[in-house]
Amino acid sequence: MRQYLKTNKAYYLSALSLAGPIIISQLGHTLVQTADTIIVGQFAGTISLAAVSLVHSVFMIVLVLGLGIAYGLTPLIAQQNGKHNYAECAKLLSNSFWLNALSGVLLFLLVYFGSMYAMEHADQDPLVVETAKPYLLILSLSILPLMIFNTFKQFAEGLGYTKQAMNITIWGNVINVVIAIVLVKGMFGIAPMGVRGVGIATLIDRILMMIVMAYYVLKSPNFKPYITHFAIRFIDKTRLKHILKIGLPVAMQYVFEIGAFAGAALIAGKIGAIEQAAHQTAITLAAMTYMMASGIASAATIKTGNSYGNLNFYRLRKFATVSYHLVIAFMVVCALVFAIFNQYLPLIITQDSQVIALASQLLIIAGLFQLFDGTQVVGLGTLRGIGDVNIPTFITFFAYWIIGLPVAYILGTTPAIGVKGIWYGLTIGLLTSSILLYWRYKRVTKKMFTDQ
Repeated sequence: MRQYLKTNKAYYLSALSLAGPIIISQLGHTLVQTADTIIVGQFAGTISLAAVSLVHSVFMIVLVLGLGIAYGLTPLIAQQNGKHNYAECAKLLSNSFWLNALSGVLLFLLVYFGSMYAMEHADQDPLVVETAKPYLLILSLSILPLMIFNTFKQFAEGLGYTKQAMNITIWGNVINVVIAIVLVKGMFGIAPMGVRGVGIATLIDRILMMIVMAYYVLKSPNFKPYITHFAIRFIDKTRLKHILKIGLPVAMQYVFEIGAFAGAALIAGKIGAIEQAAHQTAITLAAMTYMMASGIASAATIKTGNSYGNLNFYRLRKFATVSYHLVIAFMVVCALVFAIFNQYLPLIITQDSQVIALASQLLIIAGLFQLFDGTQVVGLGTLRGIGDVNIPTFITFFAYWIIGLPVAYILGTTPAIGVKGIWYGLTIGLLTSSILLYWRYKRVTKKMFTDQ
């Protein structure tokens, strides 16, 4: 083991240096939702907390659809950068901008008409639904600036520049928390806004992040060779198709996974408001560790994409293996933290003793849950880097919707098991996805070496 680590030390350090800022940046997306959940849980009560859970369950499906489309740019940029084709990188950015802007508008309409309808007809507590409506509307307005922010973020990360998005995300979240507390609690003469306040704070935060990220990419000397051929008016059908060819399957991967979790939240809501709030509390904590694992997966995409672009398959496999090792080590540590501090972590989000008691039980299950969640997201990231997205998309659908969610429903609606059964089902779905994606990765890379 010592000799192996010494021989591969450079790969681990390279992956970590790239993954670190991405982890923080990826975590930022979840921290916006986490901050909203904590602030509402601490200052607005259990019904408002259940309302946030309901909104996130229907909103996140639409949001990750957009994030997946935006993510289609990253492996393409990494591959073209590996070929030193800077002009093509600029042209891809131009097309990604318009694609993401249009997606932002369409996704807003989907939330306004689709998610609102789904929320009203999901057999949820009427008081929870009425509390959730204004939050969902304001949150949907933030999709467009978030999509444009991600255009420039994914471009920069595809080129290996990850620290800037990290810094912008950190400051954005600080601003979001401050504004949210002021508006929710009602400070400095402002009337308490409750759930609406966190929605307004998120909207302001995402507009500011969009402006700063775009300014950085267009003005920084780091991107001068790539921006020379950039023109906002440039639209090319072929390049749009290339981005969508990766972006749409990635979006569907996100939709299948997040959709399963949204379905789980709705099942919890059918059991009761306490169970839904406990589920939201536990899933919020688990989502933070998932987004950190997602950062490692994004680094795997960039490293494998760059290696694939210059046909260095040995380096590609090394970075994939290193990414698996890193995520397993990280998730084991997180699992131990969840198991040891399961009684205390829910206090971050809520003071309701019933919610805390139930959420602490769910966090024990989350320990095992996280290990499979981390390995499956790295499997997806590695395969994206080499442009293999269609079969992995089918795998995620099969794992979550054919295996995980049906088991979650059967166990969750069994009175003797309750909301814990939902988490057992999700864990089985993640295990299935993890195994099948690893098998796919081994098969694809074996073929690369055979063909070479």
